[in-house]
Order: sequence, then C-alpha cells, then structure tokens
Amino acid sequence: MDSKDHQILVELQSNGRLTNQQLSERVHLSPSPCLRRVRLLEEAGIIRGYSALVDQKALGLPVTVFIRIKLERHDNTTVSQVETAFKSEPEIIDCWLMTGRWDYQLRVLATDLEAYEKFVRDHLQSIPGIAAIDTSFAYGRVKQSQVILPR
Repeated sequence: MDSKDHQILVELQSNGRLTNQQLSERVHLSPSPCLRRVRLLEEAGIIRGYSALVDQKALGLPVTVFIRIKLERHDNTTVSQVETAFKSEPEIIDCWLMTGRWDYQLRVLATDLEAYEKFVRDHLQSIPGIAAIDTSFAYGRVKQSQVILPR
C-alpha cells in the first residue's frame, strides 16, 4: 500500500457512496487507475464491504449498554455454546473476547431499561455456562469513528 491507497481508504470510509469519478478527483488520480486500486484493495480483503451507518436513536434504540460476561468454565463446549448464543441475539451489536477478569464484553442496544432487563432475564440468563453478568450504561458518547487510518 502506498499513500494513494491510504487516501482512497480514508475517502471511502468517510463516504462509501462516492462514485469512482468523485473518488478519483479527491485522490488526484484518473478514473481507471483509481478503480483498479479500489478493486485491488477489495481483492486483498482490506476493503471488506460497504454499508450504511444507521442512527440508533432514530431507530428507537437510545440505550447503549456494555455488558461484561464471566464464564463458569472455559472448555470448548461451553465457549462454543455461549458464542453461538451471542451470535444469535440481534440486540448484541458487538461481542469481544477479552483478557482480564471478564471473558466477554458485549455492546447491546435497547429501547429502554425495561427492554434491557427483559433481554437479560429472557436471553442472557438462560445461556448455560455464564457465571456472572456485569452491566454499565452509557450516558454519552465522546467519540465515534468509522475511519481507520492506515499507518
């Protein structure tokens, strides 16, 4: 990757709907080489896809919850069952495998506190192998970025 590839990545992360013509103008390349570079970035797996950013509040999901999970056991069966359950829950937006005291950190979106409580009671607490659940509610966001700057 060179500086032109970096510029292409920054522009597409900021606006994935740019036409090739617009992109080529922003990165100061002619359209054909620009498109060729984009295709190579896609083929290399650096660009994995394109999507729309959705406002969670506008969708009626204003509550952001961070949940830390501790497992009872770390055997393959328990880990597999827990991770399969997490993947099947649409309320779970992100799931991270962690080091330290907690095994997983989840980001969950909810309509309100009652909906979150129902999610925990009906879904998380029914997953076998979970020893402890710790919850923090976000009351504000300081920074959110979809742009990964290449080094």
